[in-house]
Amino acid sequence: MPTTAVRTGCTLNYEISGSGDPLLLIMGTSGNIDLWGELVPRLSERHRVVAFDNRGLGGSDRGEGPISVASMAEDTAALLEALDLPRVHTLGWSLGSAVVQELALAHPDRVASAGLFATWGRVDGFQRSVLSALRYPYVHRDLETALAVAGLAFSPQILDDPNLPAMVEQLLPAFPQNDAQMQVTVEQWDADLLHDTLDRLGGITAPALVLVGEQDLLTPPSQAKAVADAIPGAKYELVTGPGSSHCMHLERPADVVERVDTFIAGLPAI
Repeated sequence: MPTTAVRTGCTLNYEISGSGDPLLLIMGTSGNIDLWGELVPRLSERHRVVAFDNRGLGGSDRGEGPISVASMAEDTAALLEALDLPRVHTLGWSLGSAVVQELALAHPDRVASAGLFATWGRVDGFQRSVLSALRYPYVHRDLETALAVAGLAFSPQILDDPNLPAMVEQLLPAFPQNDAQMQVTVEQWDADLLHDTLDRLGGITAPALVLVGEQDLLTPPSQAKAVADAIPGAKYELVTGPGSSHCMHLERPADVVERVDTFIAGLPAI
C-alpha cells in the first residue's frame, strides 16, 4: 500500500480502490484497514473508496503530539490535502464516526456527506463502563484478553458460532501488532472517552446518515439517536435482528453497504 507524509507530522498508509465519487472510510479504535472486512470491495463497486490507517496503527507511523478526536480529524483533513481530494463523502465507524463529526465541524467544505456508523456525541455512564473495560487490557499489553473482551462488539449469535475461532484468526492482522501500537490504542480509547460534540452537532451542515445496530453495546442506539436528533436533517437508520452488533459491518456487510449506497445515491454528485 502507498504512504504519504501529511502536514500534521506523520506518514499515513492508505489504499484507493474503485471509481466514482470519492468515499473516505475512517477506522475505529484499535483497527487498521483490514478491519473493514468486505466493506471496501463492496463499496468500491460504486465509489472511489479511500481507506487509511490512523496514525500509529497498521502501516502509519505515530508521529508526535497527543492523540484526540480533533487531532485525528486534522490528520484526516491533511490526508485529503495530500491526496488532492477537495471534497469527499465520508463513512466513519465508531471512533471514526467521532472523527467525521469533528471533520465536518472544522472543515465543512471538505465533507460532502457525513456517514456516522456506530456513533455517539458524549459518553454516558453505561458507555463509559464498557469502553473502560475494553481499554484495560491494552494498558497491560494483554492482547489475548483484549480480543476476548472484544466479544462485546459482536452479536450473541456470532459468539456462539463454531466458526468464530477461524474468524478471529483471520482478523488478527487487523489489530495492534506490538507494544507501540498497543499504546496508541490506549490513547484512542482515551479519545473515545473524552469525545464530546453533542452541544456542537447542530453546526454540521453536511447531509448526515446515522447508522446503528440494535445489538450495539459500545455505541447503543439511544446514543446514535441523540446524534441524529442533534444534526439538522440527519437520516437515522436502525438495523435490527441477529448480527446487528457494533461490528455489524463484519457480520452483516450487505446491510451496511445497501444503506450507505442508497444514502449517497440520493445526494448531488461531487
